[in-house]
Amino acid sequence: MTYAGFWRRFGAYFVDFLALTPLIAITIYGTNLTRWFQALWLIPGALIGIWFSVHLVVRYGGTPGKLAMGTRIVMDDGSPITRKAAFVRYSVLFGLSMLTSAALAYSALQIPEDHYMSLGFVQKSMLMTAAAPPWYKGVNLAMNVWVWSEFITILFNKRKKALHDYLAGTVVIRKAA
Repeated sequence: MTYAGFWRRFGAYFVDFLALTPLIAITIYGTNLTRWFQALWLIPGALIGIWFSVHLVVRYGGTPGKLAMGTRIVMDDGSPITRKAAFVRYSVLFGLSMLTSAALAYSALQIPEDHYMSLGFVQKSMLMTAAAPPWYKGVNLAMNVWVWSEFITILFNKRKKALHDYLAGTVVIRKAA
């Protein structure tokens, strides 16, 4: 197996970000439309995340970014990734994302509707962050540390494994030509 290196994996992450850009647009639009959007988007957002990061990985061996960069995710022994392993790979980011989303939904609902609607998107975001429960900052910090640690870990091991690969017993390899 030829392991996918840092830049190929970073490129896949960037392609996935681009693929999810329409969802970012929906979030911006919805956030500007009503303060209820954050709460209403929790379940659909979670389901889309699971579909993208678990279902597509099991079905095709990777996310669109991984596939576009000529890589695939397999078990450590080279066999196809299992559903359980795909979920374990995504579980930490999923949990942290759900907690931050729930905190922002809670804070949005604490803001009076007329005040919320009088603000621009950036002002709404800043106000929701300021009004979030006290644990939000710790969870948000943990999520940032997790994401950066993923990339740093790839740099310092021969198999180019990220933390989630160690948890799930997976590795990202280059597809055979």
